Amino acid sequence: MRFLQLKKLMSLLLFGLLLTNCAGQAPELITKASENESSQDETLTIWWSRGYYTQEDEAIEKAIAAWQRQTGKKVNFSLIPQDNILKNAENALKAGNPPDILFSTRTERTIGPRWAWDGQLADVSDVVESLKNSYSPSALQSVYLYNNEARKRSIYAVPINQRGIHVHYWRDLLAEAGMKEEDIPTEWDAFWEFWKQAQDNLRARGREDIYGFGIPMSKEANETPLIFEQVLEAYDIEILDKEGNLRFEDPQIRQRITMALDWYAGLYKAGYVPPDATDWVGSSNNTAFLNQRVLMAVNNTLSIPASQREDQEIYRNQIATIEFPEEPDGDPPNYIARVQQVVLFKSSSNQETAKDFLSYLLQPDNLRPYLEGALGRYFPVMPTLAADPFWNDPADPHISVATKQFQTDKTRPAFQSLNPAYASVQSENVWGEAIERVIEGASPEEATDEALARIKEIFAQWDR
Repeated sequence: MRFLQLKKLMSLLLFGLLLTNCAGQAPELITKASENESSQDETLTIWWSRGYYTQEDEAIEKAIAAWQRQTGKKVNFSLIPQDNILKNAENALKAGNPPDILFSTRTERTIGPRWAWDGQLADVSDVVESLKNSYSPSALQSVYLYNNEARKRSIYAVPINQRGIHVHYWRDLLAEAGMKEEDIPTEWDAFWEFWKQAQDNLRARGREDIYGFGIPMSKEANETPLIFEQVLEAYDIEILDKEGNLRFEDPQIRQRITMALDWYAGLYKAGYVPPDATDWVGSSNNTAFLNQRVLMAVNNTLSIPASQREDQEIYRNQIATIEFPEEPDGDPPNYIARVQQVVLFKSSSNQETAKDFLSYLLQPDNLRPYLEGALGRYFPVMPTLAADPFWNDPADPHISVATKQFQTDKTRPAFQSLNPAYASVQSENVWGEAIERVIEGASPEEATDEALARIKEIFAQWDR
């Protein structure tokens, strides 16, 4: 057991180094361009967020190199830290010199919908339409964005992959709590009570250092609204109608949001979440889980098990992944598919060349290595690719389970695809603020009213 704990510690240290490397602290660009490029206008400029794994970066570099050989075109390719790329892109747009192609895992839930609204993105309908029968419905809906300048919706981004919410737990800690995996309920209330009981059992055995849930409770953690929105989905709370308009006039919406806030913050107030969860940032729930401070964690990618792939004992036998429980009304879980997208800028002088590259990249044989290089952090948006053995290997206790979550009849796109104002709701972490207010002593009703008022203010700024 001491040897296993040491291996876990070493894996955690490596994971920490990985997070530090990926956090974008270093501002430099990793640029690869042809030595013989003649002029900027004749060279395709691609900015791509640096991956969490070298396999991702190597795969996109190989795809670009192959396309260059095939077409004779030249590419100025930059891998940019995640924390820098969107800021760099905004600065380049203001200077009138944006890249031709941009990919960031944060575009779709932050600045992308605003760029589409402002008329700064190129219409890529011709790229996506040629493959529309290959995409899942959620993927197509997620890029059908509103252009306020043109007063219409169209396809202003290219879906490339997706992510969702996953549940992980430690098998050895569950056994230490005297409970069995086969007894984990699927019914909503019973599911969460099961993990509370597991914590209670561990505490009775002297394990005062372990909490039942690794769930962020802070407005600083970008995962807080993502996880809470999955809870809103479980409570069948449709904040927007199909036209992207707020539905707050429906009294049931306010009532259900209040219930969801009370339930979410209640996990913390009852002592089943680490006290410092109100101060967590992006990767804090990962760290708490890998340190075995929590028995179960909810995360918005498969980054937790993926960080342990080098240790197959931990990856396959110690950490388990399961689906979300049934919704409170007994329906099967419905997942929010957060579809990550590539965008082209309207001011680019190389739009046709950029579209040609993306059409090449989207071919299954070319996209497959990039998706698999992410080691399960992100999933295909094309059902044909999702049918590959990599995503359905029953021997993999994480990827094969998560693949089931992305079946086309179990997902919906995020709200910002209906209205770009919701991207601002996420960026401000309005839901994280509401959760903190309840924890600090405000009633769930007060926190709900404050959140709804702020959301109305944000939407008023985007009034069409």
